[in-house]
Amino acid sequence: MNVSRRRLLRAAAEGLVLVPLAGCSPGDGHGSPGRGGANVETGSSAGALVRSTARLPAPFTVPLPIPPVLRPARTDGDADVYEITQRVGEAELLPGLRTQVWGYDGIFPGPTIVSRRGRTTIVRHRNELPAPVVVHLHGGRTPAEHDGYPTDLVAPGTAREYVYPLDQPAATLWYHDHRMEFTGPQVYRGLAGFHLVRDDEEDALPLPKGDRDVPLMIADRSFAEDGSLLYPDVHSDYISGVLGDCVLVNGAPWPVMEVAAARYRFRLLNASNARRYRLALDPPPPSGPAFVQVGSDLGLLGAPVGHQELQIAQAERFDVVVDFSRYPLGQRVTLVNRLGENGTANVMRFVVARRAADDSRVPSRLAGFEPLSPSAAVVERTFTFERGGAERHGMPVWTVNGRPFTPDHIAAEPALGTVERWTLRAKNVPHPVHIHLAPFQVLAGGRFTSGWKDTVDLASGDQAEVLLRFDGYRGTYVFHCHNLEHEDMMMMANFRVR
Repeated sequence: MNVSRRRLLRAAAEGLVLVPLAGCSPGDGHGSPGRGGANVETGSSAGALVRSTARLPAPFTVPLPIPPVLRPARTDGDADVYEITQRVGEAELLPGLRTQVWGYDGIFPGPTIVSRRGRTTIVRHRNELPAPVVVHLHGGRTPAEHDGYPTDLVAPGTAREYVYPLDQPAATLWYHDHRMEFTGPQVYRGLAGFHLVRDDEEDALPLPKGDRDVPLMIADRSFAEDGSLLYPDVHSDYISGVLGDCVLVNGAPWPVMEVAAARYRFRLLNASNARRYRLALDPPPPSGPAFVQVGSDLGLLGAPVGHQELQIAQAERFDVVVDFSRYPLGQRVTLVNRLGENGTANVMRFVVARRAADDSRVPSRLAGFEPLSPSAAVVERTFTFERGGAERHGMPVWTVNGRPFTPDHIAAEPALGTVERWTLRAKNVPHPVHIHLAPFQVLAGGRFTSGWKDTVDLASGDQAEVLLRFDGYRGTYVFHCHNLEHEDMMMMANFRVR
């Protein structure tokens, strides 16, 4: 299939406005769409900027929305059953404009599912979209047949049940589309939502709860003049990734949230296709760290870690506590992005609006945490993520160890119950590497890699050594770059747990 025909089919399938390429240049701000296959912001994100032609709102004028929590359709013994319909919806993402989204229950972000450790969660997805879909519970310890393998399609007009045992600690997970070659445009269109797992150990901690436990999904998008989403033909100048110029939090552009002078727990998720963020508070608090990290991708840390800044790559989660009692009433506190420029340098704003009682605190011990020993690794493997070595549809693709993804090639066969040591290497541009099923710990990874992880951020030329524990289920799973354009351009590989 040639590129132009593929582009037309993708446009028809996704309902997206394709970006014209003539006369464009990269950069942040307003004007014509950006192009280019390299970084547009020094040291930050692989990709090219798509500039909005819509008039974007002034920052910090739209209230922060909170995704609704989905109630079970029924409860059967030790299982809770949920029903979600994937369908086209309309949302006022930009004030005064209507944007067509592909959403779980027609909304973006999708409804939040809250599960209990040890209780099976069954989610029945019905596909009323005009294209096939796949659902992946990101971070889920899930049997292979329910993990959302890229070719396990749910065709339009059909339904599928995903069964999640959730025999895993409390954590901030998320669910999103995982369709082979189309993950980027389908997530960009809106197919993403939170899935929180709770347990008794977490409940017993005096961390902020209720309205002060807030999920924040950060995602950049670009908009056409009529409010529709702009997404380019990635088989051209956008092969390195698609960057938007409008930062959305829970689907709202640069929102504002009134807070009490108290501690808040924020569950930060980077749901962008290609953009990385370095988050900070402006102004910083007069004393102590801006963020106290209590959790990572796959659950609570053993002990809290303080940060003045947080670097968060695509698909990573940071569970942090911010104490607004350190600011005077009326203080405006902006969550900024040190890797951004112009509009993408801001994320959202908090306004300390009132006094309030607060009996929460961050204890010195959070959860039982068992560090894995390198001596426990029974096998060592190396995987290099880079562009080149193959072509697909006439374009260079992104590869793992020089191979583009094919469903029939198995790159590793770990044994159930073992620990392996993998060296992950990034070339050309940054690559956030996500490994399905197996939780891992990063050896000597720096201040942003504490705890159990499922995604590790690698800058160009970097490498990370990780210890993976394969104690879930047998079957075939994938690992891949979570720059979604890289993933769609075949930067993925299989492993089979035997």
